[in-house]
Amino acid sequence: MDKRTFLKSLGLSIGALAIADNSVSAHSEIAGSVQSLLKARVLKPGNTIGIITPAGALSEEESITMTKEVLAHFGFRVKEGKYIRARYGNLAGTDQERLHDLHSMFADKEVHGILCVRGGNGASRLLPQIDYELIRRNPKVLLGYSDITALILAFYAKVGLVSFHGVVGSSTWSDYVARLFKEQFIENKLAVYENPKKSDSQIIQYKDRIQTITPGIAEGTIIGGNLTLVSGLCGTPYLPSFQDAILFLEEIDEKSDRLDRMFCQLRNAGILSQIKGFIFGKCTNCGPSGGYGSLTLEQMLNDYIKPLGIPAFSGAMIGHISDQFLMPVGVRARMNASTGVIEYLEKSLL
Repeated sequence: MDKRTFLKSLGLSIGALAIADNSVSAHSEIAGSVQSLLKARVLKPGNTIGIITPAGALSEEESITMTKEVLAHFGFRVKEGKYIRARYGNLAGTDQERLHDLHSMFADKEVHGILCVRGGNGASRLLPQIDYELIRRNPKVLLGYSDITALILAFYAKVGLVSFHGVVGSSTWSDYVARLFKEQFIENKLAVYENPKKSDSQIIQYKDRIQTITPGIAEGTIIGGNLTLVSGLCGTPYLPSFQDAILFLEEIDEKSDRLDRMFCQLRNAGILSQIKGFIFGKCTNCGPSGGYGSLTLEQMLNDYIKPLGIPAFSGAMIGHISDQFLMPVGVRARMNASTGVIEYLEKSLL
């Protein structure tokens, strides 16, 4: 994710709002501990799911069509956001249009859950203008990842809402993802995630290997998402406390120098010193920087995470991949850095 674009959009949005409305001062303090935990209700076949595009614009109608087909597979009805097809540059409409759809879905009593059709860029522009009391009064399932990390973290920081880092509507919904979705949102099972084991035809694991950074077991509130968004929200009221948390991260399309800068930001902001456990998912299409050479991701994890002495591993199926874990954010979990198992200890829905 392009962090320069993210930071520019966040800064311009906050600055513009401060000039237009002095009520922004209510959001001026950096978030500390989150509000009391807020959970949505389980979904049932026949419920209505709202679909929105709070970040990047859609390039084709097929994304909406496939999202509807996915939800129909589970027996859900679908309600489209009014501006789901809008475009404003690379964004799915102006800030006010995207904000309208977000607010409308939370306010609509007929809508039981919200699925983002895609991520992209621009969700952070909405954060200073969101009606968080509306969210508090109408807790609903919110599912998405990548740029949607901004909403997931802000909702948790401001009102304690448990949201979900996972597939978007335009993702590839494999049988594996469909099973996780049903178990999480319809059956409300306690999730236990572990990368698939090797096939019988292989003598060792080749695909989806984990790498243990520091062995051990940790328990804590699990929080995380896209690295660009987590690091970019440092110092804002939209990032929750990471005290005694398990932090998970993923990334896409970033060069090594930018990855190193973002890890450095998390360390310098004091976030890494607070956590009890660390999980890194996939760094899809990440590569070396130009110039005189680049650090590898393994070197960065050894530099920033290993000295913490906490249970930590990388390679979890979290991020921009087809078969990805659906990660509730804000509930307690246990991780085993030696085996790569993530076990949720608390149900995410009512």
